[in-house]
Amino acid sequence: MVSAGGSDELGPVLAWVLDRSHEASALEVAGLIDEAARRLAVGSTRLFLADLQQSRLNPLPQPGCEGPDAQAGVDIEGSLAGLAYRAQQVQRSRDGNTAWFPMVDGIERIGVMQASCSGPVADRMEAGCALASLATLLVVSQSSHNDLVVRHQRTNPMSLQAELLWAFLPPRTIGTHRATSTAMLEPAYDIGGDAFDHTFLDGTLHLTMVDAMGHDLASGGASAAAIAACRSTRRSGSPLPDIASTIDRTLARWIPDRLMTGVIAELDTHSGEFAWINCGHPPPLLIREGHVLPRALERVAELPLGLGFHDHTPPTLHHARLQPGDRVLIHSDGVTEARSPDGDLYGEERLTDTVIRSLASGHNAPEALRRLANNLLAHREHRLRDDATILLTEWHPTH
Repeated sequence: MVSAGGSDELGPVLAWVLDRSHEASALEVAGLIDEAARRLAVGSTRLFLADLQQSRLNPLPQPGCEGPDAQAGVDIEGSLAGLAYRAQQVQRSRDGNTAWFPMVDGIERIGVMQASCSGPVADRMEAGCALASLATLLVVSQSSHNDLVVRHQRTNPMSLQAELLWAFLPPRTIGTHRATSTAMLEPAYDIGGDAFDHTFLDGTLHLTMVDAMGHDLASGGASAAAIAACRSTRRSGSPLPDIASTIDRTLARWIPDRLMTGVIAELDTHSGEFAWINCGHPPPLLIREGHVLPRALERVAELPLGLGFHDHTPPTLHHARLQPGDRVLIHSDGVTEARSPDGDLYGEERLTDTVIRSLASGHNAPEALRRLANNLLAHREHRLRDDATILLTEWHPTH
């Protein structure tokens, strides 16, 4: 065992974990990280993964940790572990011997690593942060083909159409030093027709949101086909109007009884040029300096996708120039049209006010949307009748 996880020993121990991880199962990842922590005198560790709705942190199974207490999760609200997840900052207990390190993949929040030390954890911060980062990479690498990781990111059974759509969706949060894009989608375990996509390419951030008619397997299939058509066309280097035309043609040919609204957009992260197409969808909202600019991105909407019209007449491409710090919010009508049991409409004003207040309080975009999702679900008493999806993009160029 080395003293205080010195930096001279950190590299060899991390290299040992990487070497062992190539043939390790998801069941062994937590044990590998724990053994590495002991070698670095960090103490014992546990890995906790956020569930799909970001309300609980569920522990990954770990050799030597059995029993009901070892399997108990932690609420993201009202706990130090949850605070580490929400704020993406290390949190320490009052006695200074326990710490919770955020597990972040790029800027996508995955969970937290708990470290219980025999002495002050402040002496082991470098090693703890490095282990949490490495643990995140190992967990994410396992999540595509190991159901143990997936199961511990869920707290409820998932419908068939939701399973189909989540398999197509990208990480909820992506970003660079120039722009961030983050999404929320509810009801997470029973989504039907909404889907989103975002990706970076050569300084351009691509954004797509679609909302298929209905809330069943055919709706999920239509949205999955639309995302596939979008990616196929985009990756061939085609412009936004061609993407809309391809989606329109695909639906009209293969799923002719399903119409779909959608917004397809691109942000030049160098210049702030924002271009978008709106096919029957609620217009994007522009948030600047804590206020929504009325009708800033409102244009005459095109016909919905699936009619075959855009295959012959490409939709109009609109343009706007953003200012540094601007945020663009794209949402489905399931957000604003959600009603409480007594008929109170959630509405656009409540939507933007919730997001703006959260951002003004210092929360980052992923946390702002997590809080919005909780607020929306509480408004509907956790019984959404329609999919509710939001894509929030911020342009924050550095100089």
